[in-house]
Amino acid sequence: MASIKDVAAAAGVSVATVSRVLNEHPSVSADARTRVLAAVEALGYRPNAVARSLRTDQTRTLGLVISDVMNPYFTELARSVEEEARALGYSVIIGNADERPDLQDHHVRTLLDRRIDGLLVSPTDGGSPLMLDAARAGTPMVFVDRWIPGVEVPVVRADGRRAVRDLVAHLYRLGHRRLAIISGPAATTTGSERVEAFRAALAEYGLDLPDAYTGQGDFQAESGRRVTEGFLDLPEPPEAVFAADNLMALGALDAIRARGLRVPDDIALAAFDDIRWFVHTDPPVTAIAQPTGELGRAAVRALVDRIEGRPGESVTLPARLVVRRSCGAPPAENPVTNRSES
Repeated sequence: MASIKDVAAAAGVSVATVSRVLNEHPSVSADARTRVLAAVEALGYRPNAVARSLRTDQTRTLGLVISDVMNPYFTELARSVEEEARALGYSVIIGNADERPDLQDHHVRTLLDRRIDGLLVSPTDGGSPLMLDAARAGTPMVFVDRWIPGVEVPVVRADGRRAVRDLVAHLYRLGHRRLAIISGPAATTTGSERVEAFRAALAEYGLDLPDAYTGQGDFQAESGRRVTEGFLDLPEPPEAVFAADNLMALGALDAIRARGLRVPDDIALAAFDDIRWFVHTDPPVTAIAQPTGELGRAAVRALVDRIEGRPGESVTLPARLVVRRSCGAPPAENPVTNRSES
């Protein structure tokens, strides 16, 4: 394997000149730069990333802390982050918080100790002092999907309010009036935002959201099952259940089937966060789809901008409703767009 000394000898320059070329120092002449780069290419020289980071104070590494690696949404998000980072010359180290604030902070602390260049986080709650301290210390950071109010860093997320309104309109046209929601944790921005969007959409149709039709989950399947069982035990169960997360929707589906009930004949079901599995369930599940790949790529670009001294911008992309058969057969005049009948 070629060394930096071999490159210097082949190019007829000093080792210091090779180092300056590799680190894009402006003091090197155009002729010397051309000869060094030609030697690097001819010899197949690859600089040692660790040694280079000591000279440049950069590791070309990003940290990504996601809320739950078992959630297909975050799996797809992590994949798009890694692909975009690689395209921009960065590697990614991933930490799985498993929806636990203590584990989230453990990963953040470990990544900062590893001298990453920047940090992408989907916070598990809104009260991490460590995240606030890191932002105040100038650590390049971007929140993706969720965010912490009061922490001044770019946020890359989807806005699902229009899609939630489309969902409620769809349910209303199908004749459903008793609508319930399985919300996420109130401590997360997505947990509180989705239930408020649902409540506001119901109000547009003169519908209330009684406390009995609101159950708080934790973005895990078991909580969706538990909350749905409570709904089904009510003297007047809801006609439709909206799960504010894909895993909670799967738990809800399990609870409905365990009672010998059928979707949508006995109760309608819809979810936030569309996943590939939903087209394979019986019936396929109506869901709100986020542009997950675009979110991951935009988050990386915003973070790299921050790392390289440019102002990283917040990005908000629209979510959309994907209508399938889990809420009932859509009427022919249904105006909901972006429909996918599977």
